[in-house]
Amino acid sequence: MNISTDKIKELLGGDADSLLNHVSKTIDKSQLHMPGADFIDRIFVQTNRNSQVLNSMASLFNHGRLAGTGYLSILPVDQGIEHSAGSAFAPNPIYFDPDNIVKLALEGGCNAVASTLGVLATVSRKYAHKIPFVAKMNHNELLTYPNKHDQILFGSADEAWNLGAVAVGATIYFGSEGSNRQIIEIAQLFERAHELGMATILWCYTRNSEFKKDGVNYETAADLTGQANHLGVTIQADIIKQKMPTNNGGFTKIGFGKSDPDMYDKLSSEHPIDLCRYQVANCYMGRIGLINSGGSSSGGKDLEEAVKTAVINKRAGGMGLIMGRKAFQRPMKEGVNLLNHVQEVYLNKEIDSA
Repeated sequence: MNISTDKIKELLGGDADSLLNHVSKTIDKSQLHMPGADFIDRIFVQTNRNSQVLNSMASLFNHGRLAGTGYLSILPVDQGIEHSAGSAFAPNPIYFDPDNIVKLALEGGCNAVASTLGVLATVSRKYAHKIPFVAKMNHNELLTYPNKHDQILFGSADEAWNLGAVAVGATIYFGSEGSNRQIIEIAQLFERAHELGMATILWCYTRNSEFKKDGVNYETAADLTGQANHLGVTIQADIIKQKMPTNNGGFTKIGFGKSDPDMYDKLSSEHPIDLCRYQVANCYMGRIGLINSGGSSSGGKDLEEAVKTAVINKRAGGMGLIMGRKAFQRPMKEGVNLLNHVQEVYLNKEIDSA
């Protein structure tokens, strides 16, 4: 597949000019550590990560259609627990079978597949040597009533290593009642994963019913998610996964935490690329890569939404997308096509940082 810039413009529709020609006047791109083929040598060789972690990082960066670019396209399928298997797989029941999850990642040219211990363990001997595994270690199991904002560990770093994973993934619900425990648990998990030579990916989500005010959900505000990112890199996540910011000013609107007017007036703006760049800045100015999530499937507009998200992430200085439901909640051929379109944004040299 080779998608032209004109085709990308067509998919962006009325947003094409705003997204492709935006020049950021907030945090200049010269201050960022941008993704690239030399990212591990340029950034991670300077860190405390051991040689086996660097080897694991290299396996992530050098697989699939984006191999050697410094960008990542990861298929995440942990929704069988996070959203209930029935609700996640009802649109396409073949993904109850772990084999098809890995097949989609392989045929879609992804750098890696991220899924639960159970999914990856079931097919590990068949696929662990064919595509990098990211073992997602904790989940909000959703069967407790009433539902609560909590993530609990389903296994250990040693189990992930034994099934052939090159990385572990975990979620922290920053701002939730259980966040203190989650921070401690995942810091310890990441420490052990690094000892074993695996990379670490943190789903940095904010969760608190009080983060919603006057009909606006500030769980995806740039200031709140940016700070979640900053907490995530503090416990030595090698890659941060974050939702695309949809607004800003959560600290001031809700009336908690600490903020500075420059956060909103100088370090960001209302433009989606500038909002996302603030997230990148909180990942040590890009020394730790930011991958944004693809969000839920809305049906007919999924392809356009996926391409738009990729353009925003790339031009903000991000490292790629981790996109699941938009890909697996449709026939496999269509899922592969959607993943390939996203990858084409990162392969397109005419689309650069804003």
